[in-house]
Amino acid sequence: MLDRLYETYEQANVQFVGFASERARYDFGIVYTSAFFGKPLVICMQTNRSCLLDYDDLDQLSYLQQAFQLSKTEAGDVSAFLKQHLPSMLVRDQY
Repeated sequence: MLDRLYETYEQANVQFVGFASERARYDFGIVYTSAFFGKPLVICMQTNRSCLLDYDDLDQLSYLQQAFQLSKTEAGDVSAFLKQHLPSMLVRDQY
């Protein structure tokens, strides 16, 4: 027996961004939604890994390393790039 926790539909904004560093190429889809306390869903299209990120999360390189299986240097590159694309608004300020 399964208990349905939620099921919602919404029109979400999606942004596709990509960049190349000296080490690798990165292609991300960023889904902006009102679900998940307003945190965008960031999807790495090479690895199919995803996580919810807000601007403040980008300072936690170990979180990015784990979420996207990156080295510390790669996580720094991804953090710097995504800081240009994720809003710096606090999640609680959105509600």
